[in-house]
Amino acid sequence: MLRAAVAAKTPLGMEAKQAMDSGGLVSDDIVIGLIQENIKKPECRTGFILDGFPRTVKQAEKLDEMLSHSGNKVDKVLDFAVPDATLVERITGRWIHAASGRSYHEKFAPPKVPGKDDITGEPLMQRKDDNAETLKKRLEAYHRDTVPVLQHYKDKVAHIVADKSADEVASQIQQAVQQ
Repeated sequence: MLRAAVAAKTPLGMEAKQAMDSGGLVSDDIVIGLIQENIKKPECRTGFILDGFPRTVKQAEKLDEMLSHSGNKVDKVLDFAVPDATLVERITGRWIHAASGRSYHEKFAPPKVPGKDDITGEPLMQRKDDNAETLKKRLEAYHRDTVPVLQHYKDKVAHIVADKSADEVASQIQQAVQQ
């Protein structure tokens, strides 16, 4: 949602871009505004998933308030547990083909030719925020600000052991959302 707003160069998207490029967090008002706009769309009429939000208890409280005005509420929170070292390896090794969005990883899903897209042969790139310094800031913020959100939603949290295979993680997610 944030990246779509940035790509569309909406006023909220441009404000979000500044924060994301600096490794900071996007303001609560911007994100709540984007969520409020997006959940009115037809594709959200039967529900929606927020990925990476809320990140603070204050955001969780603002989200709860905004949702309550439309008769909605948070039903489930998925906590994806991955060791910090694994996240560093996953993020810093990620490469993308900008035009298509195809994603590669230098260790887990390398391109056939290093640095080149498998389909077009065009150069791959890393996102500006896929580096160890930005990730370190994000992990510090996560441990300080986001872990308390799990307590806020304690009765709705499903813990997912996410340093497993994609199939194992998918199975855990499916079980969690069916409860």
